[in-house]
Amino acid sequence: MDKQPKPLSTKKPPVPSKDHKLIEDWMENRIMPGIQPLIKKIDSLIHDCIPNLQYAIKWGKAYYGTSEQGWLIEVAAYDVSANIVFLMGADLDPQPPLGKGESRYFKLREMDELGEKNIASFLKQAGQRIGWK
Repeated sequence: MDKQPKPLSTKKPPVPSKDHKLIEDWMENRIMPGIQPLIKKIDSLIHDCIPNLQYAIKWGKAYYGTSEQGWLIEVAAYDVSANIVFLMGADLDPQPPLGKGESRYFKLREMDELGEKNIASFLKQAGQRIGWK
């Protein structure tokens, strides 16, 4: 029998919603205009790679997951960069380069980095894993 993953923290996971408007509002009103195009592209890529998404905004970050698998990805927007955090990224092969413990992430500054680092392949892998519940 498969071992259940340990919780990522003692914090409670975000409350899920099927309404993408949460993410749209966050992108339009809560992040810096200069980073919005990159965040919108990341959001679109997540949609293309993982079906049946649910969403949340908590701690100023966007969360993506599914009802079956839990939370898979966290997106954090900063003034000039964005982090795509794979909440169970230690299980990915290869692992994203940054982070420790269960979480691994990419820090991106430009749109080109999405393709250069082959982010879609990591998103597809994440969509097949059990996440944070």
